Amino acid sequence: MKTGPKYKVCRRLGSSVFTKCQTQKYALSEERRTPKRRRRSNSNFATQLIEKQRARFTYGVSEKQFSRYVKEAIEKKGSPASNLYQRLECRLDNVIFKLGYAQSRRMARQLASHGHFKVNGKKSTIPSQLIKTGDVIELKDRSKDMPFATKESAATALPTWLAIDSKNNHHATLESNPVYNAENEAFDLTKVVEFYSR
Repeated sequence: MKTGPKYKVCRRLGSSVFTKCQTQKYALSEERRTPKRRRRSNSNFATQLIEKQRARFTYGVSEKQFSRYVKEAIEKKGSPASNLYQRLECRLDNVIFKLGYAQSRRMARQLASHGHFKVNGKKSTIPSQLIKTGDVIELKDRSKDMPFATKESAATALPTWLAIDSKNNHHATLESNPVYNAENEAFDLTKVVEFYSR
């Protein structure tokens, strides 16, 4: 997915969108920028659009794929926002990122597409593959000696819905579905659903 200049995107959507924008370098570049005129308050449509773009760029999903996820979330039983969150969080590349093998979701997507991981014992090269409750994600034996396999976790902490095998730290299981909490996220998926429901 093409994103364009990351700093420019972060100024519009917020620094949480890209890992690159959460560095001291980005903070310094923002301090050097001359202050611009205060913007007018956004309309309801503009707010929904920003939230949609913020969620889409965070997970690195194309517009076509993201709109399909939203459609599936609306058609599924339960809260559309929670359904959408579960679909995004349970992508293979996001799970790899949450397990700490990659410093960003973009890097995790590359690791997945290069076939470094297995899902339920089978090699997977599809970053968007849906990981379901009970599925086991493991690093291939040939990949265990590679530099990324020993890196510290880029995520702040392992989510409660993921569990690492105590005997083999390269085996992880999706124990439950992620629970959406708008207060803990940098985007509002309720507004995203509203945007596509117009």
